[in-house]
Amino acid sequence: MSIANQPQMYYLSRQETFSAYLELCKPKVVALLIITSIVGMLLATPDMVPWDVLIFGNLGIALAAASAAVINHIADYRIDALMERTKSRPIVKGNISIRSSVIFAVILAVLALIVLLTFTNVLTTILTFLSLIVYAGLYTYYLKYSTSQNIVIGGIAGAAPPLLGWTAVTGNVTLGGIVLLLIIFVWTPPHFWALAIYRVEEYKKAKVPMLPVTHGIPFTKLNILLYTFLLFATTLLPVIIHISGILYLICAIILNGRFIYWAVKLYRSNNRTIGYKTFKYSIVYLLLLFCALLLDHYTAWIIPH
Repeated sequence: MSIANQPQMYYLSRQETFSAYLELCKPKVVALLIITSIVGMLLATPDMVPWDVLIFGNLGIALAAASAAVINHIADYRIDALMERTKSRPIVKGNISIRSSVIFAVILAVLALIVLLTFTNVLTTILTFLSLIVYAGLYTYYLKYSTSQNIVIGGIAGAAPPLLGWTAVTGNVTLGGIVLLLIIFVWTPPHFWALAIYRVEEYKKAKVPMLPVTHGIPFTKLNILLYTFLLFATTLLPVIIHISGILYLICAIILNGRFIYWAVKLYRSNNRTIGYKTFKYSIVYLLLLFCALLLDHYTAWIIPH
């Protein structure tokens, strides 16, 4: 990363500067991660989660996720300039310097660890730090450019928030938290590969070895289809280990059935826009699946597990 080669800088108003820094944090992505973290916290106990853990625990996890997002912007600004969906990001446009972005990422990371250590526990703080290192360091600077399995290996860090929420409440890594992590871990490849199919030419141009670039679109479609079946099986685990019941099971079957529908449609079609529609559904899928986990948890007195 060379400061000398950064894009030309432009003057921004205070409001524009705030918006640019907020964009660096990828707020929509962080919001989805925090929803899974909150669900992890609430499922971890039959009682109410202490308000300080609920508020500040999720704040700390959000700050860490935002720091990882900023580092991703810093690492990828050259390839971002080559891709249509990312060419307007703040560093690429010269709205924020690389130096300022690095300082911002460090501040967010330090604040995250301080907040988590103060309001949760040492285990959650350590796991959050390790997730940040794996995503921001191992995935962003190495795996992304070295292997077509980048999103599979690096996905473990992005899958951590529900486990972090779980450990913030319990202070332990137990089976329930691991299962929630596994759901997101298995969800990540079909989610991201669907987008990679739609944007394959941009990844080729940027020389990022995503699966459809290195192994072709038909092979990627097959992997997406296989992963959706694996995801279906994985999402049954909360019922098997008795942290969820019949209401969640019904929702999981419906949501997975729809995901498989899109995966089959993508597999049989030569229209790459189906990849984008599959990608969009995968986001809705994860949100509704975790909402179903929560709804089932708080209606267990009506339908016992």
